[in-house]
Amino acid sequence: MDKPAKDAGSPQSSTQRAYLTLRKDIITGRIQPGERLKIDALKVTLDTGASPVREALSLLTSNQLVERLDQRGFRVTATSRAQFQEILNLRCNLEELALRDSLANADAAWEDALVLAHHRMGRSDRNDLETFELHHKTFHMALLAACESPILLRFCSQLHDLNVRYRYLASRSKSYSSRDVEAEHLAIFDAAVDRDTTAACASLIDHYRKTGAFLAEQID
Repeated sequence: MDKPAKDAGSPQSSTQRAYLTLRKDIITGRIQPGERLKIDALKVTLDTGASPVREALSLLTSNQLVERLDQRGFRVTATSRAQFQEILNLRCNLEELALRDSLANADAAWEDALVLAHHRMGRSDRNDLETFELHHKTFHMALLAACESPILLRFCSQLHDLNVRYRYLASRSKSYSSRDVEAEHLAIFDAAVDRDTTAACASLIDHYRKTGAFLAEQID
């Protein structure tokens, strides 16, 4: 996404605001999977015009969060066990590639950013799920930040967002809360700081697969 224009009333900034609001509401489940997205209703909810709403929905379509219906508008992309499994497999495969490249190119600045991201994630209140998820994504993307493939990093970021929709569902599971996620993150962090590529990748994949096992229980 381009940076929003300085003029708060410009079409670009209106589109950006609509995009970010809808994206957040879809990822967090405030707007349910499969729900129709009507332009007229969204104009009122977002307090903006039809053009910014349509442009925001088109951007969300490219991010796989919204589906365009032929001659019938838009709807939130449905969730399913098959889609979740595809997202999980892609994350494991693509993030391992990105992490290997990142660790091969890691320097002191990368390590400083990773240490800060891990610290902030650890200090965030897990009961404030939205704030935690922001720090959580920052940590995972900091791991990959030294990867020299911008396209690969964009895919990893997009897959993270798609997966978060399912993690919001899993967070309501009692069994999910019993996991020691902090220990899982620490294992990934320690191996990455040590530049132990094999251990870092193994810990990352194990972290995702454990999350996947809990999520799968929640999906119809």
